[in-house]
Formats: sequence, C-alpha cells, structure tokens
Amino acid sequence: MLRLALALFLLAAPTLAHATDAGWALLRDGGHIVLLRHAFVTGTTDPANFDIGNCASQLNLSERGKQQASRIGALFAARAAPIGHVLSSRYCRCLDTARIAFEAEPEPFAPLDLLKVDPAEKAAQMEAIMKEIRGYSGSDNLVLVTHLENIEALTGVAPREGEAVVVAPEGDGLKVLGRVTF
Repeated sequence: MLRLALALFLLAAPTLAHATDAGWALLRDGGHIVLLRHAFVTGTTDPANFDIGNCASQLNLSERGKQQASRIGALFAARAAPIGHVLSSRYCRCLDTARIAFEAEPEPFAPLDLLKVDPAEKAAQMEAIMKEIRGYSGSDNLVLVTHLENIEALTGVAPREGEAVVVAPEGDGLKVLGRVTF
C-alpha cells in the first residue's frame, strides 16, 4: 500500500511542477486573473461565535500559513510577476494572506467571502465576482484572495491552501490557464 501511494505521488509530482512552471510563465506576462486560496489556517471550521469583524472569532493563519504567505510574496517578486490590484475576502485569513504576501492593504471585496447557502444569494455572489473578473483589463495581474469553495464553484478546481489558479473569462464561466503551488 505504501509503495502504491509513493508511486502515485511520484507520477503526480512532475505534473504539479509542470503546472506551476506554466502558471509562472503566464503571471510573468501580466494581465491575468489569479484566484488565490488563503494560506494554511489553525483549524478546519470557524467557531460558532463567528463575527466577520472580529479576527479572534475566526479561523486565522497558523505560523505555517504566515510563512507560506510570505513565501508566496517572495516568489511573486522573484519571478517578476507584476501585481496590479489585490481584492480579498473579508475573512481575516484571506486579508492576512494578502497583507503578508503582497505587503500592501488589500481591498476587501464581500463577494469573495465564503459562499452563501441560499441559492439566489450564492448566484448573486458568483455574478459579482465574474463581473469583477470580466471588467479587468490591466497589464499587471489581478489577485483575488478567497476560499476553496469559491474557487471550486468558479472553476471546478480544488486548490490546496495557498495555491493560485490562473484564469480567464470564457463564455459564461472561467477557463483555467494554469496553477501555481507554494
């Protein structure tokens, strides 16, 4: 069983490296949309007393997550991937990922918060994100720091914590152009 797991990992590793290289090539050119899942957190779910305005009542970045966010920013700089604008979910783990990685204050953007349960509210939230993406025409990269559920709903991709998915509008949805793992 251990050998099977190791073999599967070794088969997937070159694919991940290739995906990351292709993603960096896109980001160096600029003008792309980056959906970035927040870095590693301290737990798995927000506490029952969750308050969007109180970081003490939410999942927050772990020390490993803070290091990962710093590494994300360092790699963007080292790879000369230009960042034009950073939008973030209002959740502290997303805001902190953006602050640490890009050393600037991100713009809080409520539609990037965790997806609503109500189908109509969820549809409105997705449409607001898509409107922002479709409206972007800068020569630098636009980074949207958000959550697993949002990226999955937009792309069908399930990124790891701190993983970036490079996308472009296509028809009514998004086309995944590349991925970058940190």
